[in-house]
Amino acid sequence: MIAQDMRMHMSQSAGAAPAAVRPAGRAPHPRLRSARTPEEAFDALYAHAAPAAVHQTYLLTGDRGRAFESVEHAFHLAWDHWPEIAVDPDPVGWVRAHAHEYALSPWHRLRRTPKRRTGTQPVDPLTAALLELPPLWRRTVLLCEGLGMSVTQAAAETAASTRAASSRLRLAHARIAERVPELRDPEELERRLHALVCTVSTATLPSARSVRTGGEERMRTLTRTVFGATAALAGLIAFTAVTTSPHQDPSAPNRAVTTVRPANPSPPSAP
Repeated sequence: MIAQDMRMHMSQSAGAAPAAVRPAGRAPHPRLRSARTPEEAFDALYAHAAPAAVHQTYLLTGDRGRAFESVEHAFHLAWDHWPEIAVDPDPVGWVRAHAHEYALSPWHRLRRTPKRRTGTQPVDPLTAALLELPPLWRRTVLLCEGLGMSVTQAAAETAASTRAASSRLRLAHARIAERVPELRDPEELERRLHALVCTVSTATLPSARSVRTGGEERMRTLTRTVFGATAALAGLIAFTAVTTSPHQDPSAPNRAVTTVRPANPSPPSAP
């Protein structure tokens, strides 16, 4: 993969336009272009991309439940921003990036999750070695070796510099080779990772319709919550304005004026 990037940079310096890198088996689905309604286009994108996205996100986290949740969250966002997604040159990449960002969000560490049993650990040595990598290394390996992206493209998707992405990839190769000695050959490692990442999940996914309606219901709930909070705040402000006298300083408390008389007044003096 690093050699591929070097050839790409040489071609750019020679004045040749670099060819677009598209992972094998990830060509746009025909129904994405032929859909007549937004619902049809979304359903086609979901059917085309969701199974692979779930498997890739599982390899990123090692948590199947979080993988399903992350992909569903990404498709909720896609439907909420469908006018933008409909004209995006890479809608699959858009969904993948948002699923990965959600899956790696630090707030997941605050959630209570049941401890994994020993029997649920991956039996494939490569999968186990991949899950032992730091999350950012793991994501870079998945993008470069698994999906055939260049280091520059992976750096752009992960909001990192090209040097940082290249360093992560190199360190990840060394760590995997140490964990699985038969994968010391970079070409063999790339072949195995590509085959692993391109596997499609066979788990039953929620229907595209349920994802769409779930996203719409979530937006309606959020809208009602915002309007309710705004109305409550407006009512509180109105109540405060009505109950406060306009001629009184609300910050000053009412004070009663009292007259202090002596306890034993002296009798008047005789003339």
